[in-house]
Amino acid sequence: MSLTKLFHPSSVAVIGASRKKGQIGREVLTNLIESFEGEIYPVNPKVDRLEGLKCYGSISEVPGEVDLAAIAVPARIVPDVFRECAESGIKNAIVVSGGFKEVGEEGAKLEKELAEIAEENEINLIGPNSMGVISTSSGLNATFAQEMALPGNISFMSQSGALCTAVLDWANEVGTGFNHFVSLGNKAVLDEVDLIKEWDQDEKTDVILGYLEGIQRGSEFVSVAKEVTKTTPMVVVKAGKTEEGASAAVSHTGTISGSDDAYDAAFAQSGVIRAQNVEEMFDYGSILSHQSPPKNRKVGILTNSGGPGVMATDALEQYGLELARLEETTLKKLDGVLSSLASRDNPVDLTGKADEDDYRESLEYMIEDENLGSVVAISAPAAIVSYPVLTEILADVQGNTDKPIVGTLMGGKLSQESQENLESAGVSNYFDPARAVRALSALVEYGRIRDKEISTPVNFSIDNQKVEKKLKEYRDSGKRVVGLEGLELLQYYGIHTIPTKFARSAKEAKEMAAQYDSPVVLKVDSPEIIHKSDVGGVKLGVKPDEVYGEFRAMVNKLRKNCPDAEINGIRIQETVNGEEIIVGMKRDPQFGPLIMFGLGGIYVEVLKDVSFGVAPISPARAREMVESIDAFPILEGVRGKSGVNIESVVEVIQRLSKLSMDNPEVQELDLNPVIATSAGARVADVRIKFAD
Repeated sequence: MSLTKLFHPSSVAVIGASRKKGQIGREVLTNLIESFEGEIYPVNPKVDRLEGLKCYGSISEVPGEVDLAAIAVPARIVPDVFRECAESGIKNAIVVSGGFKEVGEEGAKLEKELAEIAEENEINLIGPNSMGVISTSSGLNATFAQEMALPGNISFMSQSGALCTAVLDWANEVGTGFNHFVSLGNKAVLDEVDLIKEWDQDEKTDVILGYLEGIQRGSEFVSVAKEVTKTTPMVVVKAGKTEEGASAAVSHTGTISGSDDAYDAAFAQSGVIRAQNVEEMFDYGSILSHQSPPKNRKVGILTNSGGPGVMATDALEQYGLELARLEETTLKKLDGVLSSLASRDNPVDLTGKADEDDYRESLEYMIEDENLGSVVAISAPAAIVSYPVLTEILADVQGNTDKPIVGTLMGGKLSQESQENLESAGVSNYFDPARAVRALSALVEYGRIRDKEISTPVNFSIDNQKVEKKLKEYRDSGKRVVGLEGLELLQYYGIHTIPTKFARSAKEAKEMAAQYDSPVVLKVDSPEIIHKSDVGGVKLGVKPDEVYGEFRAMVNKLRKNCPDAEINGIRIQETVNGEEIIVGMKRDPQFGPLIMFGLGGIYVEVLKDVSFGVAPISPARAREMVESIDAFPILEGVRGKSGVNIESVVEVIQRLSKLSMDNPEVQELDLNPVIATSAGARVADVRIKFAD
């Protein structure tokens, strides 16, 4: 359903409007009266009039059509009131009352009832346990906050009501405005996905910001956000970096990955810029709401103080930007402006003796330089420099160029007085040079997101009958975890493997090894033993005539080290030399299959040089995963050593992604190691965990 009337109602009813000041229902009513020009209907059976308005005994008594109901009654009667709203044909509601799933089982039952009523009657519901909704474009303040938001082009959502009140107070202080401002509450019905869809179509929303504590519709969020961020930048703070209530991991992937890895991967794939805190979120939101991304990562720094210029230069490397090399023509122009004490090389240090004219000319010359994509303009307070004049200079120059200028007018009161004028002119200003560069990096990153082509996953052809037959074998065996016998399932998905021979005795092993011309690898076959090397379950470079003795020695050692482990036998493989990598999967409760890639073998949990992606994985995303690990240069080939076949590795990731999407009963999966060579990538070992 459309959310238009939620944000742009013609009439609002406040159910639970109280006569007592300080009560939530009274505060919501007061805020509406002060801001909203449409019809307002207080509902309270014990009061005749409130704030000069006629009160109604129930929502059914309201004579006019009600576009939006704000409900502020005790939790125990909210379902009855909400049902009455449904019977009255109301299609949009906000429940500001608390006392639902946030307080325990009884509250959760009440919340479930609300969700059922909303679904049956197609009602858009914000909350419960919500501070409310503000829409400056319609003059709507249906909250119990102490003040109305300033108008702006940012739409903001938060799962924390307390954070909403703090943000409003801060935003009004610094002059940051909003188009829509929503406290999501418990998200019984409407959530971040619904708001993202709505705000993407809103002409007055240029940036979407959010503070989220969890995303339930993970796959849909990724799909929707991927489209939205092509035209509307999104910045999110995701609170909570630990995985709570997770079952014990039985694989390398499960050990390393956590819920936060899934969020990182989901945001990266969907084009959402992740901020680490609220300050960072609004720093990013400010610059994204004012300016367009630069054409490149090369930055010019103009300053009247050497120290802040150095700080900005250091920050460029930290945040992935580059210090631009100025053109010779620019340097010659600067020679005509700068004093003998000044530095004309980037960063351009005017020194404290420069006046406003020097600052203007230098900035204009730098902004004309073709090498520069953007400029960070810094000024420390100086007796001969007026901040109001500098503000005008920055605004004038910004108005004549499409290159972003980021202001850093340092100081206290002087800087604050310039802030509002700069922002109205489309120039973001930050006290700290490092913050300015960090914000600029978000603008550059959004340019990459916007211009990046959307890559779709490959639909590999699979023999589904063979796959189902093999899965039935696993189910019939009663095993929840399978090891090397899982290689056959990988083969059905087109994933190349290193063939194995299975021996139950030393004699069988000796006979099988005789078929090899070179040393072999021995591996224990046991569903209980995860880290084979740690307990003596792997032996490399075994000559065929030594296999008999090594088999017996391995079994004896394993019985001593792992007395409770079921040992099916020993697997024999040919020796393949190459780079060891890992490709794994863990099923995340919010986002589904989380695919991991990194260095494999015995080092994966030590170095943790890994990357993640949320399935389904496209070719472009798979390549990004491979190229993003620190060890990628090793895979490309270093010091005369030939590199591996990167395309074959990229394909393994995609095929594992499809296997994971096709088979929801597979909970965790490790391909470790995968031996990658110049000829291709082949899986040497596998471990698969199935759902109970």
